[in-house]
Amino acid sequence: MKKLLSRVRSLAVPVALAVGGVASAAQAQIMSDGQRFHPVPARSHMVVSQEAQASLVGERILAEGGNAVDAAVATGFALAVTLPRAGNIGGGGFMVVHMAGSGETVAIDYRERAPGAAERNMFLDEAGEASAQKSRRSGLAVGVPGTVAGLALAHERYGSGKFTLSELIAPAIALATDGFVVSPDLEAALGRERTRTLLEADPEAAAILYPGGAVPVAGSRLPMPALAQSLRRIAEDGPAGFYEGPTAAAIVKTVADRGGRMTLDDLKTYEAMVREPARGTFKDYEIASMPPPSSGGVHLVQMLKIIEDAPFGTYGLNSAAMIHLMAEAAKHAYADRALYLGDPDFVDIPVAKLLSEAYAESIRAKISMETTTPSSEIMADPANLPHESNETTHYSVMDAAGNAVANTYTLNFSFGVGFAAEGTGILLNNELDDFSAKPGVPNAYGLIGGEANAVGPRKRPLSSMTPTIVLKDGAPLIVTGSPGGSRIITTVMQVILNATVHERDIMTATAAPRVHHQWLPDYIRIEEGISHDTIRLLEEKGHDVRIQSSMGAAQSIMRGPDGLLYGASDPRRPGGLAAGN
Repeated sequence: MKKLLSRVRSLAVPVALAVGGVASAAQAQIMSDGQRFHPVPARSHMVVSQEAQASLVGERILAEGGNAVDAAVATGFALAVTLPRAGNIGGGGFMVVHMAGSGETVAIDYRERAPGAAERNMFLDEAGEASAQKSRRSGLAVGVPGTVAGLALAHERYGSGKFTLSELIAPAIALATDGFVVSPDLEAALGRERTRTLLEADPEAAAILYPGGAVPVAGSRLPMPALAQSLRRIAEDGPAGFYEGPTAAAIVKTVADRGGRMTLDDLKTYEAMVREPARGTFKDYEIASMPPPSSGGVHLVQMLKIIEDAPFGTYGLNSAAMIHLMAEAAKHAYADRALYLGDPDFVDIPVAKLLSEAYAESIRAKISMETTTPSSEIMADPANLPHESNETTHYSVMDAAGNAVANTYTLNFSFGVGFAAEGTGILLNNELDDFSAKPGVPNAYGLIGGEANAVGPRKRPLSSMTPTIVLKDGAPLIVTGSPGGSRIITTVMQVILNATVHERDIMTATAAPRVHHQWLPDYIRIEEGISHDTIRLLEEKGHDVRIQSSMGAAQSIMRGPDGLLYGASDPRRPGGLAAGN
């Protein structure tokens, strides 16, 4: 135990030095802001995440000889403390790992799972209609968390062997015990009236996030002693410290008290899974991304294949022709997502056909560059695109040996279901809202629920998370991913396109204005920054174009032609950091 505590303090030192008080917190914010439009270079290794203190934890692991997986595990546990609205041990997600020595690329699925007692109609009210309260704010909404199992599996199979799991959790314990420095972004998030009303309604969540009943001020320290104790159990007992014993009992009791059906057996039998990535080629690049139950990788590769033969040099980044082509390709991909995608352990998904050259060619032949095709003509019997929150987070890691990790995880909504497991400091997810609550019946938006993504016992709900590694000549070139709900897939696609065929550096590729089409509703969503002339040309092609709020928060690394690593933390959300050496 003394050795563990010593390790906690030694690994916490760089975090304390960087963000150890009001002045240091401001300095960390300046560091982050200074990266807004310039990629950050590093000679050997890099971590890019949405929260600076967590990035520094991962970078320290790399500096002490850990590999990319070690750093990813430490970063993931640290974000559970420092980014409570999305970082978590009470949620789940997906990880793509490339190991340079073996050339192996794998996908780790640690998506939340429905309890064994879940049933198809559990989110319907007495009138047989879908109830948002049940699927988003009750115990029924909480999926069996996968993060601890996923991070532990990654460490066990792909870690360097230089760090125990306890040592990788140690920095998170230190941050939770001593208090992490509150960022301006977290102060703003907790100060929003809607968020405060939700979280203060739960005494456990209020005690964690509003000590003394007040919104924590940027630059102050926020300790989380109950979460520190939960993390210690994992450090001492491994995943059993979460999925069994006092933590598991507290999760089950809290969920049951809120009307849920989770049992101790649901937690004890949860397993993270290693899956074959969704793979494809684009130009001279190999794409390795997340397979089902995420739809992200399949449809990222599908869209890239559809547009692969475009004259990118002629069209140009964010030209009317480029936006039109991406939108038309996205309509077909998102229509397929709604019909075919779900948990591959329960439904037969035609992944090979969706990713085939022949299928891409058949879609390409249907696209006119002169006029848009209405979404109603692409599919006569539409299926629902399940809701997925923006409040996910992604981080990317590359090490000196050429290993790489892309990891995206979430609680679903901001701060998840809005309540915490009693006495644990653990905010719980509301991920089961990503199921189709009522397949076959139009929802409030007139969309039909997808049969493949119906609620079922031990099923994993469909996701859009798209952690991705782009390889060239067998070595990682780009590691990227983003939050953003249904807009994750198009965000990742645009980062990749901007950095490859449009030949932008990784920060410019990240900061460029984004566009999005998801088949239904039938309009192009764009960020500010697209020219009015471009919008006019798109409207002349028949598009409904709407300027809306910013999309995503990509965290990316790219290896430059000079051999250096270049990091980019998306300027759309403050507080992120590319940390490397």
